[in-house]
Amino acid sequence: MTLDITRLLELTTWRAFDVSDDGRVLAGCDESGSVQLVELADDRRTELTALAGAVTGRYLPGERAVVVQHDSDGNERGQLSLLRLDDRRRRPARLSELEPLVRDPEHVHRLLDVLPGRIVYATNRRNGVDFDVVIRSVVTGEEHVLYDGGGMVAEVSVSPDSRYAAITVPAAKPLSDQVILADTMPETGADRLRALTGRDVAARHLNPGWQAGGLVVTSDAEREHTGIARLDPRTGEPRWLVTSPTHDLTGRLSPDGRTLLVLTAVDGAHRPALHDAETGEHLMAIALPTEGWCGFPLPEPVWSPDSRFAALTFSSPTSPGDVLIVDTTARTCAPLTFSAAQLAGEALAEPTTHRVPARDGQEIPCFRYAPAEPDGSAVLLIHGGPESQSVRAFHPLVQAMVARGHTVLVPNVRGSTGYGKNWYSADDARNRLESVDDLADLHRWLPEVGVDPSRAALWGGSYGGYMVLAGLAFQPGLWAAGVDIVGISSLVTFLENTAPYRRAHREREYGSLATDADFLREASPLTRVSSIAAPLFVLHGANDPRVPLTEAEQIVEAVRGNDVACEFHVYPDEGHGLAKRSNRLDAYPKALAFLGRHLG
Repeated sequence: MTLDITRLLELTTWRAFDVSDDGRVLAGCDESGSVQLVELADDRRTELTALAGAVTGRYLPGERAVVVQHDSDGNERGQLSLLRLDDRRRRPARLSELEPLVRDPEHVHRLLDVLPGRIVYATNRRNGVDFDVVIRSVVTGEEHVLYDGGGMVAEVSVSPDSRYAAITVPAAKPLSDQVILADTMPETGADRLRALTGRDVAARHLNPGWQAGGLVVTSDAEREHTGIARLDPRTGEPRWLVTSPTHDLTGRLSPDGRTLLVLTAVDGAHRPALHDAETGEHLMAIALPTEGWCGFPLPEPVWSPDSRFAALTFSSPTSPGDVLIVDTTARTCAPLTFSAAQLAGEALAEPTTHRVPARDGQEIPCFRYAPAEPDGSAVLLIHGGPESQSVRAFHPLVQAMVARGHTVLVPNVRGSTGYGKNWYSADDARNRLESVDDLADLHRWLPEVGVDPSRAALWGGSYGGYMVLAGLAFQPGLWAAGVDIVGISSLVTFLENTAPYRRAHREREYGSLATDADFLREASPLTRVSSIAAPLFVLHGANDPRVPLTEAEQIVEAVRGNDVACEFHVYPDEGHGLAKRSNRLDAYPKALAFLGRHLG
């Protein structure tokens, strides 16, 4: 068998959404062509859903039931339904067989937490813009608003006695979060909402979890790298439990408040371990199948309600995607799926790690995937976000490019997470083009790894698509071709036309239309479109609520108007990216053929 793009895209991948007290795992599996819910238990796999699009879900604690979150054709207007699990079920449930919980197709509903008999979700149904946090009884349908302070909502954690809810919301600074405490039963005249951390503090506050001594969070408040801290519930003052001077840490507190699952990020790979949540003491290292990743943008680790089990989603350059289960009683970590078996006998590319010198003395972290028989060309694959990072996870397109002879560079340019606060803040607002200048530094380095710099292309999705277009527009002599997937062509029109609930959230990072419009226009590829000379390939979903289709349409029209070759493909049943395998099988072979033609 050959390692071609069709075979790579048809590989089945797995992810963990939840785990029960008896070790059953609610997993996602894309064997059908989109991610559907399955249950893994006792070496058996039970298919639970068969919806038209991708779904996620959580178990309802104490019941044999699953809360299912689903949307329509990638429009991200999530709806919530209940699936009663019956061991006699003969086939997976279709949408009509789910019990409606929260249905309003004009608005977004996002599941945040599950409690016995209740769910906690965020919705923008009040005005289409601001998200409220609502707790709803699954039995009676009674609802109670926990938070209606406006803006986006990230995470919610309800205290064990249900008296308080810790809510994280975007703070004023880019990639910063504020912790709000909501009192579900305030005394007469008492404030229902109280800020536990400052709105103007440049710090992340993630993964809140309750224990007797306070609220445990992942944070980089007054630190370069994220660590695990306990916040005093009265003052918000942190007491650090687990930190590292050189690496970002992410923590997940067990429901009983006794154990921390800590992920240490080391150049795109995770080192998981269990720690005592009271003292921070290291208890147990968790051995992964190979060097890889088990956190965002994959589903985050999740604990069982009784804190015995933790389920991880794991991927590596040679493992498409698997479910692992950690048993804290047996002190074991075991895989429940074996996606790499589909590639038995194939030689997949493993990346080497590099630090590429930049113009100002900084170094750009970069992974290099080298083909066995290089043809002298290169593709730079730039991640989205920008507040995200490229990691050591499976990427079918990278493996397909390498199999065709392309050297693939996967950098973490300025603005990427995983390398400390200074690095992820280096492209904020009017420093936007600093990340674009990193592309030129990477291009300058290409001869060091045997690449012909005249045969180098850019590939990226979402913000990575913006980087592709910016590279072609601001550095027209450097790049031989570009592939833009759901990318931003104008920072001005993007902010004007993106979903209203996203605008203020994104203005923190890119700059405000009210005060920074001049720079936003200057930093937009559309403004320099007359400089684009390299052939361009554009993919977009018609239902994209994040980067509207108009961003693709306007750059395509302008590039074609300058007599530059431009292929354009729109998928009517997709949103922000291609979620359906049938569409990926149509789009990505065309994109790879495009690169083959223009890179020789």
